[in-house]
Amino acid sequence: MSILVLAEHHDGVLADATAHVVAAAQQIGGEIDVLVAGENVAAIAEAAARPDGVSRVRVADNAAYAHLLAEPTAALLAELAGDYSHVLAAASTTGKNVLPRLAALQDVSQLSEIIAVESADTFKRPIYAGNAIATVQSEDALKVITVRATAFDAVGEGGSASVEAVDFVADNAQSRFVEEQLAESDRPELGSAKVVISGGRGMGSGENFQLLEGIADKLGAAIGASRAAVDAGFVPNDMQVGQTGKIVAPDLYLAVGISGAIQHLAGMKDSKVIVAINKDEEAPIFQVADYGLVADLFEVLPELEQKL
Repeated sequence: MSILVLAEHHDGVLADATAHVVAAAQQIGGEIDVLVAGENVAAIAEAAARPDGVSRVRVADNAAYAHLLAEPTAALLAELAGDYSHVLAAASTTGKNVLPRLAALQDVSQLSEIIAVESADTFKRPIYAGNAIATVQSEDALKVITVRATAFDAVGEGGSASVEAVDFVADNAQSRFVEEQLAESDRPELGSAKVVISGGRGMGSGENFQLLEGIADKLGAAIGASRAAVDAGFVPNDMQVGQTGKIVAPDLYLAVGISGAIQHLAGMKDSKVIVAINKDEEAPIFQVADYGLVADLFEVLPELEQKL
């Protein structure tokens, strides 16, 4: 068996999720190659050669692959797919955009958001907002798989894989890059932060989310939100944690004023330690919390920040 992992990168930096996907590939077994596609990606290729278990880094450095647009990237993967039994990518915006197109081009079924590897053709993935885990088996010659990165511990960086160029240039007449607008913050990125503090509808307003900022600064935490808070217009949707937002699994997750709807729990219940603050002692969030405090958040948060 041989496995190709699509490396994800942003602003010239290899994304942390790539090391988690390599960990999933190791559990499948076989030779592991990493594909770095983009423009001026020599430094990214060097970084992709360091994760343990990677045998080779294949580099497609061409303007056609700038910004990892889905159509040319999928065409590139389809060109290389004949050398592999599995193609893996993180279940991120990029992976969810590119791999379904590859599966369609190869006329195979995609396995989405796997969280465990049973064997080379059998995997586990969450369904029904994570309330059930399905075991799925693929008989396709090529397995096209997206990986929930938070379900696999990242591999170390003791490797020194070889690097080789890929000459294929995809023809793309279907799409073009116009612009991207990125939210900038001094805090850690929500999807990879070690500590996350999230507010829900109980925060009452967007202005009250400022109560979380001092605590987040002291803990080095990212700030998230429930879908209810986003739908109410308290905060932008890029802060949403949940099934239709970001999937997180930090070392510490603080849920403040969050009731614990299934949609939200699906995005954070794999956190190592969950702390819930809610004035409703019947709130479902307490069923998954390691520590729960039944109290008024407007009294607790200032005191918590002071004690930190």
